[in-house]
Amino acid sequence: MHLLFSLLLGFLALAAVSATRLIESKALTICQDSQNFTATYFNVVFTPDNRTLAFSFDGVATISGLVTADLILSVYGYSTPKKTIDPCKIDKMKGFCPMSAGPIDLPTSAIAIGEDVVKQIPGIAYTVPDLDATVRIYINSTETKQSITCVEARLSNDRTVYQAGVGWSTAVISGLGFAASALTSTRGHSNAAAHLAGNTLALFSLVQSQAMFGMLAVHMPPIVQAWTQNFQWSMGVIHVNVVQDIATWYQRATGGSPAMLLLELSTTSVNVLRKRSADPDPPRNVIVRGISRVGLKAAIEQTNLFLTSIIIFTFFALVVLVVVGATKLVCTVLAKQGRIASSPGWALFVAEWDVVARGILYRLMFVGFAPLSIFCLWEWTQHDSPAEIVVAAVVFATVLGALGWAAVRILLRMQRSTSMHRNPAYVLYADAACLNRWGFLYVQYRATAAEFVLVAIGYLLVKALFISLAQSAPIVQTVALLVLEGLMLIGVSVMRPWMDKRTNAFNIAIAALNFLNAIFLLFFSGVFDQPGIVSGVMGVCYFVLNAALTLVLMLLVIVASVWAVVSKSPDTHYKPMQDDRGSFIHSQVRLGTELDELGAAARGEMSMISHPVKS
Repeated sequence: MHLLFSLLLGFLALAAVSATRLIESKALTICQDSQNFTATYFNVVFTPDNRTLAFSFDGVATISGLVTADLILSVYGYSTPKKTIDPCKIDKMKGFCPMSAGPIDLPTSAIAIGEDVVKQIPGIAYTVPDLDATVRIYINSTETKQSITCVEARLSNDRTVYQAGVGWSTAVISGLGFAASALTSTRGHSNAAAHLAGNTLALFSLVQSQAMFGMLAVHMPPIVQAWTQNFQWSMGVIHVNVVQDIATWYQRATGGSPAMLLLELSTTSVNVLRKRSADPDPPRNVIVRGISRVGLKAAIEQTNLFLTSIIIFTFFALVVLVVVGATKLVCTVLAKQGRIASSPGWALFVAEWDVVARGILYRLMFVGFAPLSIFCLWEWTQHDSPAEIVVAAVVFATVLGALGWAAVRILLRMQRSTSMHRNPAYVLYADAACLNRWGFLYVQYRATAAEFVLVAIGYLLVKALFISLAQSAPIVQTVALLVLEGLMLIGVSVMRPWMDKRTNAFNIAIAALNFLNAIFLLFFSGVFDQPGIVSGVMGVCYFVLNAALTLVLMLLVIVASVWAVVSKSPDTHYKPMQDDRGSFIHSQVRLGTELDELGAAARGEMSMISHPVKS
């Protein structure tokens, strides 16, 4: 078995590529159903600057007799010609002719690599992130010519597009965009607030769609896996130690059996994972894909994913509501001091803060509808514990029922406004309670297309159904999403439901990119049996296109947020809405102000009657 390890080390040296000028492999998988080889630890690091190959390895082999080895290197789907090595024909490998069975225990060691070998490494391989390269070694019996065992090592150059800064920047910019929109609205600039909210929601929907694509049970190129992992925060997949402790405790307390894959990985670097400890079957290879793969990359146990998403969403909702309550108290104090009397928007917020709070809950449910639906439906297939299944059913029914009820109410009010006022925007924007409670669902659309919110909710629901319930059928997932994204692209291109041309253009671009991503994922699923190099190139294209549009939308939200906050008249930056929503909102504010003045005048008259002036 020493031959197997020696060949792997040698091939790593030949194929070594690195980010900080290194190449490493910590994952050794068995690629053939055989009990002839078992690995418990594997770690190899090649540093070309000092031409050193450091390695350590533990395992057991039952191979004996004369053998040969076939080595195959695969880089971005392109496989090099097979190279066969016979240890009996190489002087330095005479010790492996023949092979003998027994344990293999190699402590951390280092060997020098010749400069001629280092020069064979392509320079570009040191800079390409998420290197898609593997080394596969087949050990064959010389006597029978049959393969005895097969091992595969995935190579990494320590460069990756999975960066904490990407996730944090998109999260912060999205949050600031929503906050700036709310602040602009309270200042009375409804047009700018609506545009900013629409642009921020477009960015957030793009981020979520990329995260959802990453949850598909399709074998994706490493660069696609890494890029989509950046946005899993938008699905509530955020590793927090205390949240993991709570999720594990709750599962055990309700009769579940927590998974231990991460615990095993903490003591072994080999990608030979066991099933749950409650399973009486012997150890076997476990393929982690789809939602489970996302959790593993985020250092979250598969059995904790559902509760993690629920806890993160609940915590965020509570924080937002606490901020709203604190803002109301501050505004009340400032109003008594006369500091915000000139701002009708703040006055309305103080007067109807409870309605605003309910509206914020609807906003949170809308942005959290996709992750909550996916994880609640997925939990029904996992059965982590009876109590978690009940929680999933309650949460899913509550969120879907609330959003569905709100969408129906919006549609009914739109129809009533059309029949009574011949303008669907009148009731939707003149009614302060309707606007504050459900406005977030329809302000980004034209008043005549406000019913598109039903399409948006239905689109997310169908997407969640296939992502969560079809994890065992990746081809079904990709075909269904291809059809869904195609229909969505056609629908938004024909209807153009958003408020203006620019917002329509960005959202149509997002729909087109989602459709293109679905095509890429269909190829990744292997349904066309295309050459591996095609998938590798498509993976790079996927990253470039998604990164470009994400960057454009981030810059747009930043500029719009800054303009809305620092400008005295941000509404002048945008054209007035053709549905006259601005006039209805202003009439609502004027009416409230006039009523306040009338009340004050009435109180003044009553004061004069009660206390007549003495002559």
